[in-house]
Amino acid sequence: MTTLTDRPNTALLVIDVQNGVMAGAHDRDAVVANVGALVDKARASGVPVVWVQHSDDEMPEGSDDWAYVPELARRDDEALVAKRYPDSFEGTDLEQVLADGGVGRVVVSGAQTDVCIRSTLHGAFVRGYDATLVSDAHSTDDMSSYGAPTPDKVIAHTNLYWRFHSAPGRTAGTITTAEVDFG
Repeated sequence: MTTLTDRPNTALLVIDVQNGVMAGAHDRDAVVANVGALVDKARASGVPVVWVQHSDDEMPEGSDDWAYVPELARRDDEALVAKRYPDSFEGTDLEQVLADGGVGRVVVSGAQTDVCIRSTLHGAFVRGYDATLVSDAHSTDDMSSYGAPTPDKVIAHTNLYWRFHSAPGRTAGTITTAEVDFG
């Protein structure tokens, strides 16, 4: 149960599933397919899909790297949130988009697990949202050359700690693509 009053609705967040982000992502094709399945489920249930799109100096707006992967297509009536920081709420209109839709629960998918996904999950949670991570619909690059764990371990660890995350009046947790039921 969200701590946000009069916000009973759910939204699917599709975060940064862009060419430049997904080019080296772990298990890219399976993750993109799962995100696509989630989009289809949300649309079939009348649940809003909110597309979040990152830009920065290395991935400028309008570039090929900035574009969403070709397997996914946003509909004109679906919200697009432009961001420049890892937390999709920071410096964006995401909060207003969700408030306008009466959304108190977000289902999170996309990339990068250890940056934008984690930041957005925590950002949502501290703002009072229920936040569910789709455990097989997020990915990250291999940063092990910098001392990070391999991507499979980053993903597994994020799924583990988010499954058991808690705070008063809010729910967290993970779910697989197959288990998601927006109905």
